[in-house]
Amino acid sequence: MRRSLAPSQLAKRKAGDEEEEEDRHLPTTRKRQKPVSETESGECYRSPFRKPLAQLTNRPHCLDSSQHEAFIRSILSKPFKVPIPNYKGPLGLRALGIKRAGLRSPLHDPFEEGALVLYEPPLLSAHDQLKIDKDKAPVHVVVDPVLSRVLRPHQREGVKFLWDCVTSRRIPGSHGCIMADEMGLGKTLQCITLMWTLLRQSPDCKPEIEKAMVVSPSSLVRNWYNEVEKWLGGRIQPLAIDGGSKEEIDRKLVGFMNQRGLRVPSPILIISYETFRLHAEALQKGSVGLVICDEGHRLKNSENQTYQALNSLNTPRRVLISGTPIQNDLLEYFSLVHFVNSGILGTAQEFKRHFEIPILKGRDADASEAERHKGEERLKELISIVNRCLIRRTSDILSKYLPVKIEQVVCCRLTPLQAELYKNFLKQAKPVEELKEGKISVSSLSSITSLKKLCNHPALIHDKCVEEEEGFMGALDLFPAGYSTKSVEPQLSGKMLVLDYILAVTKSTSNDKVVLVSNYTQTLDLFEKLCRNRRYLYVRLDGTMSIKKRAKIVERFNSPSSPEFIFMLSSKAGGCGLNLIGANRLVMFDPDWNPANDEQAMARVWRDGQKKTCYIYRLLSTGTIEEKIFQRQTHKKALSSCVVDEEQDVERHFSLGELKELFTLNETTTSDTHDKIKCRRCVNGHQVRPPPEGSDCTSDLSQWNHCADKRGLQDSVLKAAWDAAVTFTFHHHSHEEQRGIP
Repeated sequence: MRRSLAPSQLAKRKAGDEEEEEDRHLPTTRKRQKPVSETESGECYRSPFRKPLAQLTNRPHCLDSSQHEAFIRSILSKPFKVPIPNYKGPLGLRALGIKRAGLRSPLHDPFEEGALVLYEPPLLSAHDQLKIDKDKAPVHVVVDPVLSRVLRPHQREGVKFLWDCVTSRRIPGSHGCIMADEMGLGKTLQCITLMWTLLRQSPDCKPEIEKAMVVSPSSLVRNWYNEVEKWLGGRIQPLAIDGGSKEEIDRKLVGFMNQRGLRVPSPILIISYETFRLHAEALQKGSVGLVICDEGHRLKNSENQTYQALNSLNTPRRVLISGTPIQNDLLEYFSLVHFVNSGILGTAQEFKRHFEIPILKGRDADASEAERHKGEERLKELISIVNRCLIRRTSDILSKYLPVKIEQVVCCRLTPLQAELYKNFLKQAKPVEELKEGKISVSSLSSITSLKKLCNHPALIHDKCVEEEEGFMGALDLFPAGYSTKSVEPQLSGKMLVLDYILAVTKSTSNDKVVLVSNYTQTLDLFEKLCRNRRYLYVRLDGTMSIKKRAKIVERFNSPSSPEFIFMLSSKAGGCGLNLIGANRLVMFDPDWNPANDEQAMARVWRDGQKKTCYIYRLLSTGTIEEKIFQRQTHKKALSSCVVDEEQDVERHFSLGELKELFTLNETTTSDTHDKIKCRRCVNGHQVRPPPEGSDCTSDLSQWNHCADKRGLQDSVLKAAWDAAVTFTFHHHSHEEQRGIP
């Protein structure tokens, strides 16, 4: 039998042979002993060719605590390995969250098609690229594609202008600008784009600012919040303050100002002018990277508290939004420019001496040739300075995107009752006959208000007649027998009669909706009575409505399925910023001294999203104070056209002496305004010559296209109302019609 030659077997056989040899030499009476085990002697037979297995126990390997801690740290400090097959990236010993070394890159691709690049680093030669510090190399600033895709060409230009201004690239040392685009051109979207870009990037590859603040009228706070949500979605969470107790508002403002770092939770604060003024102390304790003032013409008076509070805010970058930067005079214009870029026009006294007085003298119809020349020179100098921080585009641009707009100034005859009350008031009250350079006393101001209300409807001054106040002694006898203010009687007012016809024809011949605008809530009360009598469904927005409720009724009215036919709007409470594209007809029932208020109110329907032809009706009582107010508006807007729009051909229509004739009644004219503009295209109120070739569509009456009687009207609704009380219209056609587009 063959025996195994394995080492282990050889060792066993050798041990066995030795035991047998020992047994042979022992006495035969002694029993054979067992082999000594490993546990008894501590020895065991091991193969010289194998390592013994280690015995496992539950006792810790290291009993020293310091050694244990070092052992655990050695385990945790092992470098992270990317668990991705075939990963080729760097695997250096770097912790997560630390930026890798290398060239800095922009946040968005500047070479993508349609990219809006706000800043482009200077080109470097190959030699300069070797010497440049990679950690300090500037990068492109590119607008987020989410926004750049929806920006129209003029809005892309506006964003670039705003960014250049607030980063001090247009005027070294100055960081402010005025966005003076006319209504409807998307100023809100441009400013949201600016804020988002500054909050996310800069040439230094880090955010330009940490926080931004939007200050707006209270009715627009929620609108700004909705616009940010609309364009940026969930990318940012703005803080909108539109109500609450003083303690709650202070707590929110302090929390906003205490935010720091690259990722601020709520980097945009939206607040109203009133709330800002009341809580300015909390906002002045820190700094804000950018402040945007919507409807910035509220800051036209540098002496009011709101202006002072905003001006003391610790922020160098200031953007002022106003579609009407010049409303009354050049000194207000100076206040706006001084707020955004302090010092570029000098002090208020220097501005008045160097610019305002020469320009206004040159604009007067009675100015000498030398005064006109000096005024034009100073005007050019002012424009050259301001244009470095002001961008202005007119609504001509909207003609590419919006439907036709037809604006008509409708002069309405006074009813016999109105005419008698008007003449009776002028005889009794004896208001100031001469207005010295526009300064109006308290008594004359009260007289103006009474006459304006009388032009709207005799019901508005009925209580004065009952109490026989000055100017209304015995006037109650002129009212019809049994007259009561509980019900509205349209036939007693020329303008109300025309309005009644316009609403009736619109309701019966189309599905159009109408916006009614007035400066007086008493007039809105009359509108409500008329609507109830005619069974028109309506909504009303005035100063008594809360901000949250305003947004809801606007959204409901704009819905195509909403049954409301009329939207009543107080121009003082909601004339700015609202989008009422659900309606395409707007009636401006009474004029305001400030042309900006009327322009803002009339721009509510002709905005982005409008699909129908828009009709704007401006109702004026013929030969009354309303025409004088309208003429004053024209004078102010002609000044604005020269300074802001840089128009050189604005005619000098009215001398200051003519503008003082407020307290007169011209019963023999079809339109006092038309007589004063000395229209060269009309004979006896009929247009005999077409408008000049390429005439512009401005607010200046010399540029208006038609002075029409009934035969010249293109609006079927107004034709139907002509026989009621209309005597004359000025037609202001849209840009499409001027270019011959049908």
